[in-house]
Amino acid sequence: MVSMKMVNASLRFFWVACLCTLLSCSESTSERTAAAVAEDEEQFDRIVALVNPERAKKQQRQLDSLFRSLHKYKGFNGTVLVTQYNLILYKGAFGYADFQKKDTLTTQKPFQLASVSKQFTAMAIMMLKEAGRLKYEDEVQRFFPDFPYECITIRHLLTHRSGLPNYTYFTEKYWPDRRTFISNEEVIRLMTEHKPAIYYQPDKRFNYSNTGYILLAAIVAKASGMPFEEFMEKKIFRPLDMKNSWVLTDKYTDIPPGHTARRRKREIDFLDGVQGDKGIYSTVEDLYKWDQALYTQKLVKRATLEEAFVGAAKETKKEDYGFGWRLRKLADTEPVEYHGGLWHGFNNYFMRNRKDHSAIIVLSNVTNGSLAYMQNVQAILYPEAVKPLVAEKRIKRTSKKKVVRSRKAKKSNVAAKRKRSRRNSS
Repeated sequence: MVSMKMVNASLRFFWVACLCTLLSCSESTSERTAAAVAEDEEQFDRIVALVNPERAKKQQRQLDSLFRSLHKYKGFNGTVLVTQYNLILYKGAFGYADFQKKDTLTTQKPFQLASVSKQFTAMAIMMLKEAGRLKYEDEVQRFFPDFPYECITIRHLLTHRSGLPNYTYFTEKYWPDRRTFISNEEVIRLMTEHKPAIYYQPDKRFNYSNTGYILLAAIVAKASGMPFEEFMEKKIFRPLDMKNSWVLTDKYTDIPPGHTARRRKREIDFLDGVQGDKGIYSTVEDLYKWDQALYTQKLVKRATLEEAFVGAAKETKKEDYGFGWRLRKLADTEPVEYHGGLWHGFNNYFMRNRKDHSAIIVLSNVTNGSLAYMQNVQAILYPEAVKPLVAEKRIKRTSKKKVVRSRKAKKSNVAAKRKRSRRNSS
């Protein structure tokens, strides 16, 4: 049996090692004070004191059983890392990174994060705001004077309240070479030249906007004086020791593939050149480092970060959006921040609960609906508040029924083809 003393000691070693790594970086974006370090350590001790080793063992078994079932019966192909009270409860890898090459997945294999990338873009904006390079109420014209839409602020972009048209639609009309990456600057140029119709006036309502986040990435480049990918590497990935994370910039890089539900490789296209709304590749282990860093003041002060978790919605409070995070309550009791991601054969889910320092990080490179069962993972972490979407036995049973129906359909199709063949030959 694992004792509380052993758990506390191992976790403290990990946390202190992380703090030492963070403090040793010479390219820190905000100066770390002794008071901030002491505050982080005090918070760590308070959270670790809540660890129950026996409950953790039970959760590990439950998580392992669930993800093995999802892999076997629902086709889950990807990596997973689940934490609570700063402790890694479970991590695993299932299936292949590339089905053609039969390249076995590990938890150090990178995935396209898709819209999970938005939280990193938002963090870059927060860092620059704290450094005095921009303000949330700055309008886009401060950085792009010819931008044709007025009264849109950085805050509107962060919270999806800009009303801007979707760039993935209008670029198809105006970008001639589908084999060449389109950049953020080119998208902005097309908007300036062609002025596609705005959906609604700024701050009228929430409307999820990828366009807003590509503008934010372009603003990061303008305000910092360095390309977006360079800012990410120097100011976030390197300080946090996220060695397997990067921003896609070159179409001809050896890029991990995504897959369709039938496990066919999805090719990248011209839209993969756009950054900020997607485009970051990372691993579950690097995302764990990112998650843990958000409990410290390494990147920004705590007060600055807290604003990212304050919703901007005026219409409803059932689900909201902060800066790069969706906000909701599990079973109307547990406030969490989360984000999903879906792009070119990748499907991801990242949820955090700051109350108990728990996280669910799931990255998949097959878009087959197997991530629909994340509520079952939540139920393992919070059994008093969340009920599983379906019982695990039902996951297996419904899958078997589908397999039987599929086999019957195949047999029926084969029999029909044989009848037609005999009819034609006679």
